[in-house]
Amino acid sequence: MTKQAIETKLKPLGNRVLVKRLEPDDEVKGGIILPDSAKKKQETATVIAIGTGKRDKKGELIPFPVKVGEKILMEKYSGQEVVLDDEEFVILRADDIIAIVE
Repeated sequence: MTKQAIETKLKPLGNRVLVKRLEPDDEVKGGIILPDSAKKKQETATVIAIGTGKRDKKGELIPFPVKVGEKILMEKYSGQEVVLDDEEFVILRADDIIAIVE
């Protein structure tokens, strides 16, 4: 499914961001292949869509700290997991984004 198709089906509101977790590597440095049960959830994700934004006390729109397509580092247990067309996504608040990965 393309990013544009997802955006039309699921558009985050307010200061929320729709992300897709990056898949963990199947192999570790020593060449050992990990089963799915041993893999931990990744805290890195790609931004798929951003919400409508949050307003400050003066009513001005606060710009988002990220753009669509950027790779981010997010809080470990943040957000709401969502399954759409057999793909897993996370909707989280922009405040739960720790950093942009370059």
